[in-house]
Amino acid sequence: MAQPIITVYSSNNCPYCVRAKKLLESKGLSFEEINVMQHPEKREEMLARSGGRTSVPQIFIAKHHVGGSDELLALDKAGGLEKLLKL
Repeated sequence: MAQPIITVYSSNNCPYCVRAKKLLESKGLSFEEINVMQHPEKREEMLARSGGRTSVPQIFIAKHHVGGSDELLALDKAGGLEKLLKL
């Protein structure tokens, strides 16, 4: 079974983005990173997908909006990350 597409909207010098990406990498997961500072046209896409959340990172697994770094860490601790990856 293929890994669902993981998208991380990020920005430059964002410690929360680094933390979220390190967690994903530690699990051997690949992800698409979209830096909204380097690609400002993608900010509107992030806002639309996240329900208007403006902070980064904003993380999506398939079509599921995980949220930010804190939500990703909480999801992982609760065992929910593995469940999402089996979608």
